Amino acid sequence: MADNSGFLDSVKLYLKGGDGGNGCLSFRREKYVPLGGPNGGNGGKGGSVYLLADRNLTTLLELAYHPHRQAERGQHGKGSTKDGPYGEDLVLRVPCGTSVLRNGKLVSDMLEDGQRYLAAKGGAGGRGNTAFKTQANTAPHFAEKGEPGEEVTLRLELKVLADVGLVGFPNAGKSTLLSRISAARPKIADYPFTTLNPNLGIATHKGKSFAAADIPGLIEGAHEGKGLGHKFLKHIERTRVLVHLVDPSGFDRFNAQQSVKVIAAELKKFSPKLALKPRIIAVNKADLPQAAEAYAKIKKTCLGKKVFLISAFTGDGVDKLLDEVIRELNSAPIEKPAEPQAPAIARHYMEPLFTVERTPAGLLAVKGREVDRLVLTTNFDHPEGVIRLRNIFRKIGLNKALAKHGVQDGDTVVIAGREFDWSDAAFRDRPLRRLRLVGRAAREARAKRPRHPKQYHG
Repeated sequence: MADNSGFLDSVKLYLKGGDGGNGCLSFRREKYVPLGGPNGGNGGKGGSVYLLADRNLTTLLELAYHPHRQAERGQHGKGSTKDGPYGEDLVLRVPCGTSVLRNGKLVSDMLEDGQRYLAAKGGAGGRGNTAFKTQANTAPHFAEKGEPGEEVTLRLELKVLADVGLVGFPNAGKSTLLSRISAARPKIADYPFTTLNPNLGIATHKGKSFAAADIPGLIEGAHEGKGLGHKFLKHIERTRVLVHLVDPSGFDRFNAQQSVKVIAAELKKFSPKLALKPRIIAVNKADLPQAAEAYAKIKKTCLGKKVFLISAFTGDGVDKLLDEVIRELNSAPIEKPAEPQAPAIARHYMEPLFTVERTPAGLLAVKGREVDRLVLTTNFDHPEGVIRLRNIFRKIGLNKALAKHGVQDGDTVVIAGREFDWSDAAFRDRPLRRLRLVGRAAREARAKRPRHPKQYHG
């Protein structure tokens, strides 16, 4: 849930690609053209849903207000072989630094401005009856329905993109330092947990610019989620340099020296990579009487670390701190985006056309991507379309597979969520060799055919 600042770093989306348009069942009907033939157009492809990284966005709040999103469906085909227009793609903008997770696995890490990710693919348009015209069936009386669009559930997690992360216990002066080195104006007050969400600012020092993030205060046990530790720590995973601000008065039951060790331990426990990042220690509030003593003790115990005494309020020592930050940034590597999770070894296998299993309720369930597509695109209002589906099932051996599982007349067979009553007699029929025109139009066409005149001999 977002707070009053409008910042939101996690959201769940329910996305659906647009359905494909239905194919058209139509015949050419013109004067003096009794056998014009089929002219039904194909349906248009449904629009797809894309995620687009936008550097001008800083929160996922807008997506949270409308988590259910669907792209436009394709238009239906028309007569005169007119194909339906494609559905318009739906583009959802997300902040740079957004991780896209599907079923708990990372599928895309959107770090660069303009990066796109196909989230939900639109369904293909159904074919009109013109597409099924053959020499054996010159007037097909059926057309396909459009395929349904892909449905997905995604979890988006935003991790702030910054070069420098300001960390430390609450009320250490992180927000004050950010306001000192940049134009950012975070909320500042003399009590812990004033900052509840990361604040970003662009700092410029001696011609060098970098992005700095003020991370809300951490407490002991943050790596376990205490004090919303998980929510805060994830925002410094992508930083290159950490600036650890220390309050010389300490925090809670920890003095200044102990607070340095506690924060360092929390970073390491949350992620070993955080412990390897360059970390600069800055003892803040130099105007306090105990600041000089705390600075001397920390510098003595933290060998190998750069330690500075600064006052974020007055600006004393801040320039020297920024000099060191620039030096560390020049040598710190730029982290590469995380690769989507994939199996270590690529395994290629032939997916079966279908599988048959009996459900606990006694129904026979047929599963398979191609079989599902055939059922979903068949228009059961067109008898010839049903006959075509039945013939395809016979050719791929579905009737034999069901017979092995003991199917009987009257049993219910489930395919693509649709229930069918099994009839063995339908599959014993021979497939139609030729389909004839039926109805009034066919009779009128046959009546207009020229007849051979009788031959008379004188």
